[in-house]
Amino acid sequence: MQTILQKINSTKDLKKLSLNQLPILANEIREFILDILSIKEGHLGASLGVVELTIALHYYYNTPDDKLIWDVGHQAYAHKILTGRKHLFSNLRELNGISGFPSIFESEYDAFGTGHSSTSISAIIGMAKAAQLSNKKNKHIAVIGDASIASGMAFEALNHLGDTNLDVLIILNDNSIGIDPSIGALKNHLIALSNYNEGLNLFENLNLHYTLVEDGHNLEEIILAFKELENISGPKLLHLKTIKGKGYENAEKDQITWHAPGKFNKKSGELEKKNKEFLKYSDVFGETMLELATINAKVISITPAMPTGSNLQLMSRIFPERVIDVGIAEQHAVTFSAGLAKEGFIPYCVVYSTFLQRAYDQIIHDVAIQNLPVIFCVDRAGIVGNDGATHHGYFDISFLTSIPNLIVAAPKDGLQLRNLLYTAQLNLTGPFAIRYPRGETNLKTLTAIDFRELSIGKGIEEVKGEKIAILYLGDIGNQIHEVYKKLNLPSIGIYNMLFAKPLDENLLDVILQHYSVVLTFEQGILNGGFGARVLTYANKRKYAGKIESFGYPDNFITHGSTKDLNNSIGLSNEHIKEIILNNL
Repeated sequence: MQTILQKINSTKDLKKLSLNQLPILANEIREFILDILSIKEGHLGASLGVVELTIALHYYYNTPDDKLIWDVGHQAYAHKILTGRKHLFSNLRELNGISGFPSIFESEYDAFGTGHSSTSISAIIGMAKAAQLSNKKNKHIAVIGDASIASGMAFEALNHLGDTNLDVLIILNDNSIGIDPSIGALKNHLIALSNYNEGLNLFENLNLHYTLVEDGHNLEEIILAFKELENISGPKLLHLKTIKGKGYENAEKDQITWHAPGKFNKKSGELEKKNKEFLKYSDVFGETMLELATINAKVISITPAMPTGSNLQLMSRIFPERVIDVGIAEQHAVTFSAGLAKEGFIPYCVVYSTFLQRAYDQIIHDVAIQNLPVIFCVDRAGIVGNDGATHHGYFDISFLTSIPNLIVAAPKDGLQLRNLLYTAQLNLTGPFAIRYPRGETNLKTLTAIDFRELSIGKGIEEVKGEKIAILYLGDIGNQIHEVYKKLNLPSIGIYNMLFAKPLDENLLDVILQHYSVVLTFEQGILNGGFGARVLTYANKRKYAGKIESFGYPDNFITHGSTKDLNNSIGLSNEHIKEIILNNL
């Protein structure tokens, strides 16, 4: 017997259903999502939590003519299933498959590309204003979570929206959690709104018509709310209370783990056990931060809503007052850190590379100009794999090295990461950025590994060669050494530069005098990157040999496994081997 979902290939098919069929469809969509995500990695909890809302939106509104934006996009899987991509879902987040986030290049139903939080309200206001100026009567809806709406950009947009007559509906999907539990005063206000008194409602005070639906999984109530709001002009906010992971007991009980659980047994809920022989960079970071906090009472960690992703739980359990989650507020995190540094504390501002982009002005204006000793821990630098273009972190070398006063380092392995973190809190007089990738290190344990201070701006000659000097920055050095071991050629010299800024000019002088060919490798965009800085210095020294740089191209890199992506951009081990042999 054919299921309802099997008959749904477009929103036109959805609109043919009766109201009584919609809850059945909701259950089938959940099972479909669980079936796929149990055998491939993806964002599970958020999508399970908005199945009813997604069905109601496409059932009631005339998408894609009516514009619908999903903030961040973690929750957009049901949306993709209902908008003609059900047959593509098995290739989710794979190279040449559909994206894990909304993408305007993928479907007309994805009204605006998302991946970072808190952009949806600004974008939908822009679209609604465009419609108003064009005399169009279509609807404009943005779905945003309680963690994302607390971000500064969302507040800026709400402030603007409340001063317009635009027919915009903001749907607040309130489940009290982002990736980690939501924090801040707004969270308490949203809880209080269940028993609110008129005049005490933040959204009404911003001139938004406010409606509350306590059960955001009741399709009849959601659709009834849509009908009532249809007759109200101007900006509106519909507050829905939902449960992240709804319909799957394991995901409801442990919402942090099941945000993106990896592969799992759907029936038992048992997560796939990975052969964890080596520590991840985040493991080394988390354990090292606990040690540093123990030996230095001035050490404080700041994170913009990523304590679990950045592995700050260890430090938080022992020193809860010195691990500060400021919510999805990267700009605030940086300037808050600057304030701490100004008063003599040692702030480690821990931000994913892709999200640090959002605080560029604060790094310059509030930290670097004042030369304040803020330590930026730039997590997940380089390609991060299946999350794709919005989440790859490969611009930071370029945008950080262009800032005066800022030290920029990239460890080859876990041991160097540990020692850089240690070195950073030793009499630091200015800002210091340490970028490190996602994935495993060379360390199996940190037991009995003593700290060692590293010299700022000093590279390391790892292999002395004759003709070709390979200069690398960061984790890509491990690939270089793997290739070198197989080639075993005396003509190759290998240099771990460790610092993109300041460059080790003394070591560079030795290299430029000794080698006729210099190859640079980095896990960042080549425009303005490490290789470009080496080339600039070599030109200054009037180097007559050949210099060639390898890194990421001048375009946005799609989603796919790290292995597939490295192969597609020419940074696999085989490509590196070919590059070296072509230069012999």
